[in-house]
Amino acid sequence: MISLSSTPSHSPSVVYRRINNEYLLIPLTGNIADMDSLYRLTETGAFIWELIDGERDISDIAAKIVEEFDVEPEIAEKDALEFFREIQEFLHFREP
Repeated sequence: MISLSSTPSHSPSVVYRRINNEYLLIPLTGNIADMDSLYRLTETGAFIWELIDGERDISDIAAKIVEEFDVEPEIAEKDALEFFREIQEFLHFREP
């Protein structure tokens, strides 16, 4: 189960692209882009995606959201958890 102490890392079977101010996650099937399954990120989602490094846990990422967007920590944590649950198919998670 994904929690604030989970540490996300990008799946090697997805590519991230910014195309004309759109942020996209594109799944790969055998090195071929599956355009029918692409996922559009919001600007906030793209900010979070770029913070994923396999070292920061979700709590650390939520703290960066607080700094960048001036929101309450509880809201940032809730929103971060919701975001990670929504895009979990594009990630791997390490638990403490």
